[in-house]
Amino acid sequence: MIILGVDPGSRLLGYGLIEKKGNQLRVVDHGTIQLYHKEYKDIPVDETTPSRLKEIHIKLSEVIRQYRPQVMAVEKVFFSKNAVSALKLGQARGVVLLSAAVHDLEIYEYSVTEVKSMITGHGRADKEQVAKMLTLMLGAQDFATADASDALALAVAHAIGGKASEIPGKSPSRSGRSLKDVAEAKLAASRPMKR
Repeated sequence: MIILGVDPGSRLLGYGLIEKKGNQLRVVDHGTIQLYHKEYKDIPVDETTPSRLKEIHIKLSEVIRQYRPQVMAVEKVFFSKNAVSALKLGQARGVVLLSAAVHDLEIYEYSVTEVKSMITGHGRADKEQVAKMLTLMLGAQDFATADASDALALAVAHAIGGKASEIPGKSPSRSGRSLKDVAEAKLAASRPMKR
């Protein structure tokens, strides 16, 4: 199984791919999609948003077509004190989710603290500690940005702690349910029972 982790952003978007075979994890690729270009320098940020969102879809779709993952692990929405930043992140995240849905990937969400706990054993670990633990687990990695290491951490966290690692007979963790499974369960629960 190939798992794609995505750390959404409106300027930089990190991605990381892991192949899981049994208990073995192998790094497939990781990188950063640059979304803010020099030619945008003199243009108000709001005017470049549509082109950056389009670029997220195009470039992420290229990654999906190239590596053919079955699953995407993406960072959960968090609450920010800066409403404008939260809105921009939400827009980027929406395009990431759309890209996964267009390519029929199962989508799983993890909070930052869940990922840090699964990777380092401590939910308040800093980015450097997460990157160091990934290196210990997977071998030396040359991360272009912290966004790439965060995305790879999402993929690894799903592989070791999400639905991809469930033991038959054990009940799935709450974070191990795909968004599609959750939506279908809610829809089924809202339908009246036939008698």
